[in-house]
Amino acid sequence: MNLLRALLTVSGLTLVSRILGYVRDFVIARAFGAELVTDAFFVAFRIPNLLRRLFAEGAFSQAFVPVLAHYKNREPEETRPLVDGVATLLFIVLVVAAALGMAAAPLIVYVSAPGFAADPAKFELTVRMLRITFPYIAFISLVAFAAGVLNTWNRFSVPAITPTLLNVSFITAALVFADRFDPPVVVLAWAVFAGGFLQLAFQVPFLFRLGVLPRWRLDPSHPGVRRILRLMAPAAFGVSISQVSLLINTIFASFLVTGSVSWLYYADRLMEFPAGVLGAALGTILLPSLSKFHADSNRAEYAALLDWGLRMTVLLAVPAAVALAVLALPLVCALFLYGRFTAQAALMTREALVAYSIGLVGMILVKILAPGFYARQNIRTPVKIGIVTLLVTQAMNLAFIGPLRHAGLALAIGLGACLNAGLLYFNLRKGDVYLPQPGWAAFLLKVGAAVAVMAAVLHFAAGDAAWWLAAPWQRKLPAIAGVVALGAATYAASLLALGFRPRHFARRGAS
Repeated sequence: MNLLRALLTVSGLTLVSRILGYVRDFVIARAFGAELVTDAFFVAFRIPNLLRRLFAEGAFSQAFVPVLAHYKNREPEETRPLVDGVATLLFIVLVVAAALGMAAAPLIVYVSAPGFAADPAKFELTVRMLRITFPYIAFISLVAFAAGVLNTWNRFSVPAITPTLLNVSFITAALVFADRFDPPVVVLAWAVFAGGFLQLAFQVPFLFRLGVLPRWRLDPSHPGVRRILRLMAPAAFGVSISQVSLLINTIFASFLVTGSVSWLYYADRLMEFPAGVLGAALGTILLPSLSKFHADSNRAEYAALLDWGLRMTVLLAVPAAVALAVLALPLVCALFLYGRFTAQAALMTREALVAYSIGLVGMILVKILAPGFYARQNIRTPVKIGIVTLLVTQAMNLAFIGPLRHAGLALAIGLGACLNAGLLYFNLRKGDVYLPQPGWAAFLLKVGAAVAVMAAVLHFAAGDAAWWLAAPWQRKLPAIAGVVALGAATYAASLLALGFRPRHFARRGAS
């Protein structure tokens, strides 16, 4: 399997989903702005979305895929019983969890956004929408299960395109059905419910074609099932620590001025674009191959694959972070400054986005470095690092929220991710799991030079901030597309001039 080709495929399909995500956010911003009702919805959506990242994409996926890869390589006759047993137990747990979450919605909102309690209307609206969105965690966790199976069989494209269905659900609901709800913002909560169901239904036929569509088999004593359960709880700390911090940030932001939660949300959406296209894609294709190399006791290939992942991260994430910082206001204005989304909201969102960009590389590196532990079924080290990171991040929240307000919360998240990545890297080196390949110094110097050239071009091409705040969408959208294309072309040309070629990054994964 050509990993570079797989990365391009997964990243390309993820890019389609992210573009639809921006269409979705454009529609939401234009229809509902950044006000009380959107604050309520984003809290109601963030809680099941956080659980998705913690449980489905974090703890479950990182525990499930290495164990599944081990059985597929070493004990193929036990692979089907493992898939059936995990799916059955997962289904039961998710139904119970969804029911409990809906029943406890007022308590969950009070804990996750205590500042909302001062406004009864805002609090009740959030509770109402949370009860609608909470079953999403059940749907999306089963989607993550299906994606883990498909990725282990090297079927990366199906899980990569699946998230587009949630964005399609949002866009359709907001444009077609909003006026049928009172208040209209409730349609977004139902879009979350429908999007989760559609994603699960989409993946079922592909599991059937592989012959691994789960059957009912309740067998919690299966050694593979028990191993996954032992790995899951601590895995949430290792991979999803930034998501825990985001939830705590929501608590802090709920005490700030109205709109703060929404400003952080829109900035987070922009930051998640490169984090998803690059970080999630790299992590997705690396974990199955790392797990297979570990199962085969191939330490040299294991270390070389990690090195390839780190180089790809530096090559792609560093320019993305710099571009987000330089183009923060043009991006926010071009994508969101319409309808009820005001110029003040754009400026506040810009502050959060610049703060987030400082830690973007760290956020993506965590997605590359953490699989280096989970593929070896080493949960203990990332857990320790995650706890330290969480504590330090909250200390930074307290230090930054006074002078920097909502932007201080975003900065704490980014710096915490950098600390997380640094500690993960240190421990991989310390345990002789990862040994850097030759040529890193020259590689970093060349990438740094190319990024500097790109940043200078973007700065001059972006022009005056006042233009972006005042121009109509017919001029802003082509302008931002042109500026981004110019930056990408400048960076690519600089890399070519410095001797980089695509063949230098070709890499074979485990078959």
